[in-house]
Amino acid sequence: MSTRKQSSDTLVSHSFKDLKRLIKKKKKKAAPTDTANTSPVCDEMLFINAMREVSEIKEFREIPLNRKKGASVSCISKTLDRDAVTALEEIVIGTRPVHLPDTPEYIEWINRDYGDTVANRLHKGHYAIQDCLDLHGVILEDAQAEVDHFIRESLKNRHKCIKIIHGRGLRSAKGPVLKDAVVRLLSKRHRKNIVAFVSARQCDGGLGALYVLLR
Repeated sequence: MSTRKQSSDTLVSHSFKDLKRLIKKKKKKAAPTDTANTSPVCDEMLFINAMREVSEIKEFREIPLNRKKGASVSCISKTLDRDAVTALEEIVIGTRPVHLPDTPEYIEWINRDYGDTVANRLHKGHYAIQDCLDLHGVILEDAQAEVDHFIRESLKNRHKCIKIIHGRGLRSAKGPVLKDAVVRLLSKRHRKNIVAFVSARQCDGGLGALYVLLR
């Protein structure tokens, strides 16, 4: 058998000659990178990149603060505290009189047929006292009879302003019992004959006495 020599002009295909090498090269490029050696982007760099095109407004760099003039609340409070202490000290030593209408013991009653100014004038002593009843040392039952008799006699004598001393009841365990009884008698039983009654001035017994203005 004779052997035929391959001619140099014969076309030979090499399509798959380097296929294995190309596949290895592609896998190498597609392989994931090692993230351990890469540094993450920090927050500061993200902020800088986000604010890259932001420009500063120089006018807003310093904004003046307008403070209102005047004393602070703490200063006012301290001043009021000092004034209150000073007033109490003056009252204790007797250089300042007590404003009785500001105390819880102050009594004021006005007949609804008359104006509010009557009680104020009565307390300030604008009416002359024409008679006085002192209930010191008198028990409650006798005191009620004494008040009834005193009112009847004052009306009979046409007195306009009288005074009843009832005490403050500070030593009583039950409180100002006699004082409360006198107020009830005047505001209920004898109200039709009374214009007004108020606590007396300090010089006339103060919170332990009543001015009574009769019709």
